[in-house]
Amino acid sequence: MRRIIVLLCLGLSIASAQAEEWMVRKKLAVGFDDAKEAVVMAIENRGLVINYTSHIAEMLARTGSDIGATRQIFDKAEIIEFCSAKLSRKMMELDPHNIVLCPFSISIYTLPGEKNTTWVAYRLPRGDAAKMVEPLLREISAEAGQ
Repeated sequence: MRRIIVLLCLGLSIASAQAEEWMVRKKLAVGFDDAKEAVVMAIENRGLVINYTSHIAEMLARTGSDIGATRQIFDKAEIIEFCSAKLSRKMMELDPHNIVLCPFSISIYTLPGEKNTTWVAYRLPRGDAAKMVEPLLREISAEAGQ
């Protein structure tokens, strides 16, 4: 029985570690509006274009009652989608299947009960295009905490 418990715990810890491999997230001691403004400025200061802002928290709050959900997941949550024509072109010349990496996106969100804390996260790109895209996402998200 003890062996089964140890194996189960090991399996859960491996699954937990693998679950984090696809994303990068940072907990910041700044307000949501400040973090969002910093991300937007970091994107625009690089000459990149914001395609869309997805208002996730508002959508979940609006549709929750339609599906019988009552739990508040976020206080505020938005996903900023943006593009770099030059970088996108390079990625897709490398491999046309890299289309799935576009547009780039950075999530900004706050959780209920966490005062003065904002999270900034992005999906970790994979493959040969990762070395082109990940530094950009890392730099932009880092500016949210400054």
